[in-house]
Amino acid sequence: MPESYAVIMAGGVGERFWPLSTSRHPKQLLSLFGGKPLIRSTLDRIESLIPATHVFVVTRHDMVPAIREALPEVPADQIIGEPLGRNTAPACAVGLACVKHRNPEAAFCVLTADHIIGDDELFRQTLAESLVIAGHDEALVTIGIVPTFPSTGFGYIEAGNDVEHPGKLTFQRAQRFVEKPDDPTARSYLDARRYFWNSGMFIWSVRGLENAFKQHQPELAELASRIEPHVDSAGFDAQLQTEYKNVTPISIDYAVMEKAENIVMAKGEFSWSDVGSWPALSEHFDADADDNIIIGDCETIDATGNVVVSEGRLTALIGVRDLVVIQADGATLICPRAEAQAVKDMVTRLRESGDYEHLL
Repeated sequence: MPESYAVIMAGGVGERFWPLSTSRHPKQLLSLFGGKPLIRSTLDRIESLIPATHVFVVTRHDMVPAIREALPEVPADQIIGEPLGRNTAPACAVGLACVKHRNPEAAFCVLTADHIIGDDELFRQTLAESLVIAGHDEALVTIGIVPTFPSTGFGYIEAGNDVEHPGKLTFQRAQRFVEKPDDPTARSYLDARRYFWNSGMFIWSVRGLENAFKQHQPELAELASRIEPHVDSAGFDAQLQTEYKNVTPISIDYAVMEKAENIVMAKGEFSWSDVGSWPALSEHFDADADDNIIIGDCETIDATGNVVVSEGRLTALIGVRDLVVIQADGATLICPRAEAQAVKDMVTRLRESGDYEHLL
């Protein structure tokens, strides 16, 4: 296996987890799951495969101190603060520059800071075999999750023929990436058994990603090339500030993965969740006798199917069903479970009003 690194993307706010998740304390720093921040769990999950000294974190510039506090074993200069949010492809280009500066022959994985994964050992094995494949033939490897229900909230990968390799796990050619489907289409994907949830995790060699950028997104190849000499120098932040002024926001899916022809999909058979909205708590917490998910202090009378987070204060529910009720300092969210995706729209409205920045 080539020398391996990891790049953890931690720039998101997690707006669908408002009001607990805010720009000052985003979802990846919440300790709802397992008693420690999600980004902490992400690092712990890979530590026996990739040491902390080989980990880079790409986050918002204002989040650097909090990430450094959460991950003290990651060298401070390897927690990179983007001056502007520019989506995932520029973040991958920054990661490419950092890893190339250390070892241009290395392979690295790109992980997201706020996913929940079960069976850590199987996950590490999937990463290890993916790193071998990525380093061997410069394939761009992504992890497709075996779907467990017809989700309309995830993108999908359509898988093709198996890829021969010396490992034990299944790898297939990725035929195409599919946007979030409607419900009938999602059900047909589940029945077809060749469609997998797009996890947003990637594994590639330095050379493989560099060549992909050169072919499909030369501006990002040039970005990585210009900042690479400044990695590990006192002028790196200033150089990043200069370069980001001209960076166009674009996701890595649009920039590369939907265009490249050398995509290999690792079949991810471990449990996985991006906990994208409040109802997803039902996948990770036990419900009470009335099917309520309760974190914190809550008393109910004739209340069923609700999701409640009320730490440090009492919430009382009477005669209500299928609600999300979230208490946070200075803000309370109440909505039907079925409308929880609209929390992001509410955050947008509050931001546009200009009156609630202290709560966002």
